[in-house]
Amino acid sequence: MHKSVLILIATLTNLVVGQGAFAHHSSAMFDQTKEVTLSGVVSKFEWSNPHALVFIDVDDAKGGTMRYTLECSTPNLLSHNGWKINTIRTGDRVTVDFFPLRDKRPGGMLAKITLPTGVVLKAW
Repeated sequence: MHKSVLILIATLTNLVVGQGAFAHHSSAMFDQTKEVTLSGVVSKFEWSNPHALVFIDVDDAKGGTMRYTLECSTPNLLSHNGWKINTIRTGDRVTVDFFPLRDKRPGGMLAKITLPTGVVLKAW
């Protein structure tokens, strides 16, 4: 085969295979025109790929609690922002700023978190 045909095949293969990666990283489900601030108690923290997750319980107007699931960046990128696997623990009272889910479920894309010590860390 000609070198140019091999280059064309390799380019097309990369484009097709790469579509999955672009689709995965869509942030269309988050409303990035609105930023919400809430305080609550960490119920769980998952330091996992492809994205870390923070679950917080927030008191609601009816006297109960609402659990929010907040997506963070990858552990690798979080570590560059000062995070560690034990940065937050179950029971920590934190304040979070996040972009809510468009479908109004309790959750979103975490922008930053204020730890009990007052330290503020970015999540992306």
